[in-house]
Amino acid sequence: MTPLFEQRLKTKLTRLQEENLFREMRLFKNCTLNLSGNDYFQLRLHPEVQKGASLAIEKYGTGSGASPLLSGFLPCHQDLLDKLLKWKHKPFGMLFNTGFLANQAIIKHLPGKKDLVLADRLIHHSIAQALSQGQARFKRYDHIDLDHLEELLIKHQGKYETVFVVTESVFSMDGDCPDLNHLMDIKRKNPFVLILDEAHGTGVYGKTGGGLAEEKNVLKEVDILVGTLGKSLASAGAYVLAESEAVIQTLTNIAGEYIYSTFLTPAQAGAASSAIDVVLELSSQRESLRNLSKNFRRRLEESGWESNELDSPIVPIVIGDENETLQLRDLLLENGILVGAVRPPTVPRGTSRLRVSLHSDVTESQLEPFFNVLEQWKNR
Repeated sequence: MTPLFEQRLKTKLTRLQEENLFREMRLFKNCTLNLSGNDYFQLRLHPEVQKGASLAIEKYGTGSGASPLLSGFLPCHQDLLDKLLKWKHKPFGMLFNTGFLANQAIIKHLPGKKDLVLADRLIHHSIAQALSQGQARFKRYDHIDLDHLEELLIKHQGKYETVFVVTESVFSMDGDCPDLNHLMDIKRKNPFVLILDEAHGTGVYGKTGGGLAEEKNVLKEVDILVGTLGKSLASAGAYVLAESEAVIQTLTNIAGEYIYSTFLTPAQAGAASSAIDVVLELSSQRESLRNLSKNFRRRLEESGWESNELDSPIVPIVIGDENETLQLRDLLLENGILVGAVRPPTVPRGTSRLRVSLHSDVTESQLEPFFNVLEQWKNR
């Protein structure tokens, strides 16, 4: 390694440390309350999900052994895909190793040079990054501002071969949702290809946990549906489901994100498949989690913190200053409570926050120490 190269890296890292934006890998071992994950029903510890992983290993081994188009696509992967298609009411689909790769593949390879992509301003980094790497022009509409989206659709009507709209169902940093019924009304008047990321909606919303699109009864109108296996489904990997077979065939043939990596392990597929079976039966847990989420927000407001009346388990507590955000995170950790401290560039400057992620095993009484620390912080 050359001295100049190493010095350049150290200079960048020093700047991040000075701006309180430095990230480091830490091992959290002594937490009594984990409010930082996305396993909304704690299924990674569920015996049926663990059994699904074990049975898949026994039958197919510890790894898939190859990329999917060689010999890495195994019967356990087909079983999982079939279950996802039935659950999400889509005719065609495929699996990916990660949600990041799935989003990258969609945005980079489906919109063409004559197309336009309209994306929510706070869309996930996997999509935001891919926008600048794809062939199509893109514009960002104000966060969940569907009136602004409609203005852009009308303004650019007829100027592009195809317009794509991409949004999340539940946004990963704010826990808020677009009005999907209004979005579909706009889509009927100004047709576009809708790409919906249900990563954080799956499991939590819908009669069967199929997501926000299921709950709002608009699944059929979603052209391309993306989701992960690593949140409510307690595994790892992702899926892309579509109304058009051509979408899946195109990604299968040209998306390097799919073609050139050893495929999902059998354990991942087996765990996710079993998790779907469990999620289908969690209607009471879904209701309890959403009630807990609403009550948590209400308690925040009663304690003098800004919040809202949403019911997703993702609850931001915006601090603003990066250093103060880290200090409050560390104070909570000293009390055995683990929460995420989210800073730029993940969120806009001036909006550094604690990202609280609730799950179905948390009770109201278990949250009392959390609010005690917040009170201690405010009165410091």
